[in-house]
Amino acid sequence: MTLAIALLLAFGSTLLVNLAYLREHGAASALPPLSLRRPLRFLALLLGDRRWVSAFAMECGGFALYVAALALAPLALVQSVGAGGIGLLAFGSARLRGRALSRRELGGVFISMLGLLLLALSLTGGGGRSAPGSLLAIALWLSATAVLAGIALTVGRGPLGGGAACGVAGGLLFSVGDIATKVATQGGFRIAFAVVLVAGYVLGTSLIQIGYQHGAALSVAGIATLLTNALPIAAGSVLLHEDLPTGLEGVLRVLAFAAVVGGAIVLARPRRAQTPVTGR
Repeated sequence: MTLAIALLLAFGSTLLVNLAYLREHGAASALPPLSLRRPLRFLALLLGDRRWVSAFAMECGGFALYVAALALAPLALVQSVGAGGIGLLAFGSARLRGRALSRRELGGVFISMLGLLLLALSLTGGGGRSAPGSLLAIALWLSATAVLAGIALTVGRGPLGGGAACGVAGGLLFSVGDIATKVATQGGFRIAFAVVLVAGYVLGTSLIQIGYQHGAALSVAGIATLLTNALPIAAGSVLLHEDLPTGLEGVLRVLAFAAVVGGAIVLARPRRAQTPVTGR
């Protein structure tokens, strides 16, 4: 019953966050150029736009539901719901642009939704236990992820493009925030990881807004969503030793993880005919 409640909270979080992504894209893409080199101007532009502020408030509401879900369920389980939520982002993005989903996008949505269904079916087998994990291993994982974000933002900007590079870096930093959030919910002195989660989310959110000025919502947020959820799913098993159900339910859980991540990969690929959104 506890796992079912956690998944409902996670699904509510996913709905709010993906709707917020779409609204933030519409607001940020219409603003003057954003740059972290001028942080005060960056904040003034975002906070001065009512559309962006209301969207960000919605995202914060989704985060509150996410924290509640993490307190009740393993990290990998909660993140799987978030990964499947990219299908909602695809539908919303297509609707706002007044276009139909391509066959590839429809396939990605179907795979993601199938993953969520398999995840729900696997709940009967339990698999809700996890260990606190080694602080050294967690710190090394988070540090390496932050370094990869820096590489994506610098070296990757050329081959990937500005929007995609910001999406990759933002997604990596969001994953840092997500893992740190799970560790902080373990209580005790581990609540100090709240500092890491704030840093990860602030930098990740900032980069996503910059990416929105150079790419479509589904491409930028889709890439970010993929990394935001795929890495914590892996971290749940590697760092926190989260167990799986036995028997058929365990097979369904593994297939669910693979489906939601696979669907996200399909949907994160930009359309070939896509024109970058600059808002200028």
